[in-house]
Amino acid sequence: MPSQKSSGVAAVLSALINGLGQIYNGQILKGIFIILLQVINGALTIILIGYVFLPIVWLYAVIDAYRSAEKINARNYRRYGR
Repeated sequence: MPSQKSSGVAAVLSALINGLGQIYNGQILKGIFIILLQVINGALTIILIGYVFLPIVWLYAVIDAYRSAEKINARNYRRYGR
């Protein structure tokens, strides 16, 4: 049976470093994409547009990591039972 993912840990990891929660959940490419996107947003703060997109992507990454962990756990529960 696949291991359960803690949605709280996934959210906290993604809050600390965007994309890390996705990597914890096993969504490696998604996590790398979010990390690269935030690096680009950081660079875009020079022309101010990054200040708009940084918090939007940050919030998306935290919520997505939490929800993805919940979905993984629900799918594993339905498939393997407890």
